[in-house]
Amino acid sequence: MYCGSCMHDNTLVRALNQLACDATLVPTYTPIRTDESDISVDRVFFGGINVYLQQKIPIFRWLPAFMDRFLDNPKLIRRMTARSIDMAPAELGKLAISMLRGLSGNQRKEVKRLSRWLKLHEKPEMILLTNLLIGGAIPFLKQELGVPIVVTLQGDDVFLDSLLEEDRARCKILMREISQEVDAFICHSNFYREFMADYLGINREKIFVTRLGIDTDEFAGIKRQQLTSSTVADLTICYLARLAPEKGLHLLVDAFIDLHERLEGRGPKLIVAGWLSKQNAAYANEQFEKLAAAQLSDQFQHLGVIDRVQKVQMLAQTDLFCVPATYLEPKGLYALEAMAAGAAVVAPDHGAFPEMIDSTGGGLLFRANDTADLSCKLEEILVDHGLRHRLAQQGRQAVISNRNALAMGRDTLELLNRLRNPNPRLQ
Repeated sequence: MYCGSCMHDNTLVRALNQLACDATLVPTYTPIRTDESDISVDRVFFGGINVYLQQKIPIFRWLPAFMDRFLDNPKLIRRMTARSIDMAPAELGKLAISMLRGLSGNQRKEVKRLSRWLKLHEKPEMILLTNLLIGGAIPFLKQELGVPIVVTLQGDDVFLDSLLEEDRARCKILMREISQEVDAFICHSNFYREFMADYLGINREKIFVTRLGIDTDEFAGIKRQQLTSSTVADLTICYLARLAPEKGLHLLVDAFIDLHERLEGRGPKLIVAGWLSKQNAAYANEQFEKLAAAQLSDQFQHLGVIDRVQKVQMLAQTDLFCVPATYLEPKGLYALEAMAAGAAVVAPDHGAFPEMIDSTGGGLLFRANDTADLSCKLEEILVDHGLRHRLAQQGRQAVISNRNALAMGRDTLELLNRLRNPNPRLQ
């Protein structure tokens, strides 16, 4: 699947480079997965295969360097992760705890290898980790490199909440301890700042909010044709995300069926695109079967995984975009992309979305997990051409002018420069 954090990190580093900041994107666990041009270095640290084997089989903790290079080869990792692998929470929890223990964990040689490479090849003035789950390396990196370390918070809680309760509690304790070594944290909404401060016990004064941005160049070139005579049956609702319960596909399908019943068959079309894992196949098929049972198969299209060109083309034809996530979304990149393409958005009233909708004016909020309210909000926008046009125009203008990649890069670079020169004191 395309990884939202990878897409964010890749976009940010490209923007920093455009702003004359010498920034390097270094993948961990796996090569990054993005639908844009990949600008990361062609190597992987804490390679997923290697750290797993080091966790399960002690001899792998002592392999010579040439064997590590083989296991961490990006091509090998891509082949091994080409298909989804169902990992038990118990397995992931023990591995996460070990990683968070840094030099005291089973992956200690990986910590030293990253530090050595940074010291010899990059000589950074600052390190920005894009999650705290690899933060076990932070104490040693600070000791060896003597530079400030910043961490972006963008979904660590979502992973932790999937673990067994005992492992999650232990991870949170370790992350609280590690946070004392972090010079600053970055997140992209005031909601997530407050949430993570409570969730991990982080000092709020160390967490800074920067704008979330996307690469808007291709979206800005879209020419939208506003048809005042269009009927609801001519319009299209789009869903673009993983086909998974936490993304709320079932809520959208139920609302779509309800909408068609109330419009007596004169409802819109529904397009669904995104990655489907093996473990969610039965869930997705259940949603498709509900549409078929409601005799809406002709009004529905499933595109599967699409590349960037296909994504831009699809969003250019989308009138209303909705991913009704059931969890507290920390970013919501997909909603910004839809706005940039000129689509109105309906989003749940939790997570990062209330601030996003308020700052862009690009959509409406519905009561999270409430199918009836979601159906009403979809109908409100679909039947009111003036409202739909206004929301689409406001959202598109706001994202292209204020939520582009360079805006995100400037916010981030300003913070990093203030950390390099801490006088005057950070406010």
